[in-house]
Amino acid sequence: MKLSASLVAVKKITCTQPRSLFSDDELEKAAQSILESEGVINPIVVRRTSLKSYELVDGVFEYYAAVRAREIDPRQGEMISVFIIEPENEEFLTKQVELFRKSKSIIPNNIVSTDLDNKNPTSTNTALKIINMESRMTNVESRFDNRTHELQTEFRNEIKKINDRLQEIETRIPKPMEPLAALNTLQLNQLTDKLKRVNVTTKIIEQIVSERKANGNFTSFSNVVDRIKGLGDKTMLKIIDSFSEAAI
Repeated sequence: MKLSASLVAVKKITCTQPRSLFSDDELEKAAQSILESEGVINPIVVRRTSLKSYELVDGVFEYYAAVRAREIDPRQGEMISVFIIEPENEEFLTKQVELFRKSKSIIPNNIVSTDLDNKNPTSTNTALKIINMESRMTNVESRFDNRTHELQTEFRNEIKKINDRLQEIETRIPKPMEPLAALNTLQLNQLTDKLKRVNVTTKIIEQIVSERKANGNFTSFSNVVDRIKGLGDKTMLKIIDSFSEAAI
């Protein structure tokens, strides 16, 4: 299988190693070199996580130098040369990373030089542990942020579903009707169903319907009593009460 590099947008790559591993001065120099050369001499290694996203496998310094280059010039520093680990080449690329790259520990230059000069292996081990811990913490924080974002999105979606369901239910609930409006609009069978509950006779109900058709809608409850023969104030109060109870 022929090994060839690809160009990938820097912003599409994520890295679990902290940027603080390297001094700003080192990254600035490397970034300027990338912009001047229009590329990285040593392509980084990434693994595809989706169709348009990648995670860094090797080349942390080069990656952050490219990030800084993009900060300086978003257009010229947009892309970076990478080797992409795919299922078909994973075995070969992983072996090369282990042989040629992983032997170089990612340690800040100031820590390495100081510890080697002092010949203090204990200090070096401590520094490695600190770097490893920082890397793990960064990874945990990244996962936590991603999961928090996912939960927030799920929560908002659930709230929207509940609100949509409530609105749907509300549209199905019959709206309460005012007694006077009911006397003016309900058909004979509907009005009969309502008024039979309070023992209003069929004769009076028929009068209500025929009277409003002949002489127009009722303007008030007293107007109903005046125009409908046999309908008294007590019966009208029962009618009003029946609609009030139905609305509760």
